[in-house]
Amino acid sequence: MTDITIEGGTIRVTRLPSGLTVVTERMDRVETVSLGAYIATGTRHETEAENGVSHFLEHMAFKGTERRSASAIAEEIEAVGGHINAYTAREQTAFYVKVLKEDTALGADIIGDILSHSTFDPDELERERGVILQEIGQARDTPDDIVFDHFQETAYPSQPMGRPVLGTEEGIRSMPRDMLMGYMKRHYTMGNTVIAAAGNLDHDRFLDIVGVHFADLPTQLPSAAVAAEYRGGEFREARDLDQVHIVLGFPSVAYDDPDYNATMLLSTLLGGGMSSRLFQEVREKRGLVYSIYSFAAPAMDGGLFGIYAGTGESEAAELVPVTLDELQKVQRDVNEAELGRARAQVKASLLMSLESTGSRCEQLARQMQVFGRVIPTAETVAKINAVTIADVQRAATRIFRAMPTLAAMGPAGRVPGLPAIADRLAA
Repeated sequence: MTDITIEGGTIRVTRLPSGLTVVTERMDRVETVSLGAYIATGTRHETEAENGVSHFLEHMAFKGTERRSASAIAEEIEAVGGHINAYTAREQTAFYVKVLKEDTALGADIIGDILSHSTFDPDELERERGVILQEIGQARDTPDDIVFDHFQETAYPSQPMGRPVLGTEEGIRSMPRDMLMGYMKRHYTMGNTVIAAAGNLDHDRFLDIVGVHFADLPTQLPSAAVAAEYRGGEFREARDLDQVHIVLGFPSVAYDDPDYNATMLLSTLLGGGMSSRLFQEVREKRGLVYSIYSFAAPAMDGGLFGIYAGTGESEAAELVPVTLDELQKVQRDVNEAELGRARAQVKASLLMSLESTGSRCEQLARQMQVFGRVIPTAETVAKINAVTIADVQRAATRIFRAMPTLAAMGPAGRVPGLPAIADRLAA
């Protein structure tokens, strides 16, 4: 067993002989504890036949264990005023609770129980299958949501990184119970899981709690994810909508890339707030959109950088060239004032999140899974402060000179095609 202490002793990391990692942050001025199990598995770890199984498992985890019915899980946590939830992403699945400090053991008991002793009752499974099919249908009917799935699939075609988190209607309808149980046994393992907690707690006492409630997780190591291969391309779907929804994106950086912090600042100054270039130029000066923003989505072995906009059919012809002009300008012209605003926004977001036990718990787990260590806040702030204008321009050139991906839904006849977009960016 190894034990590491940082941040003046408030953060401790223990790697148990079983392979399970436990990380905590003591926050003495709060009365609550947020804790969760963060499993390093998600959509990109699924085979084609398994697509959607991680999300299905997230739903089924709350549908009963050997000791608790589905209603008992909800009633026990709410009886003490706590909250329980979960989410599925492409590289991670998380189950977490927030409770008063005296109920920490109960929270760990419930999370450990649903991860180790879920029964996958056939009747509950069929009901939840219907719920997920409704969720897929709702996403399909929400163009500013589903356009991102089409964007992801076009960027990473015919591979796990490009498949939808929810899965497909056909796949969910036919997914057997033993597929869920087998996937959980292979991936929800000691070495693939971080147990994180933040709040008013003692690390050694929490280790004892974890030892009791997570002792039944399997110990084998799962297979590695399939490497992501960005390809890019174009997707269009004509729909009878009032707006055309557009996502234009590019291959970007991984978490550990030297340009990571420069890319985060680039996204913020380009389209991260009301003072950003795209918001000011496209919305405020020209009135072409209600919503426009940029995003940076890093992953373990790459990432995506994108711009989303929703606009009218006639405005689309002007919107895209104006946006492309801004992508060119930022490669050669960034000033200290806007970089300073972006830096302040990113640092404020980071530091404000430290005040939330839930956010801090998730950050601890993610850092352990991505970097293998907890990164001190001062180190992160120093890296953000060290980003220069030249760094941002270099990141912009690296990203916006690559092959783009375009996804458009709605009355998109006036949206330029991918060749025209690529030619303009290369000029």
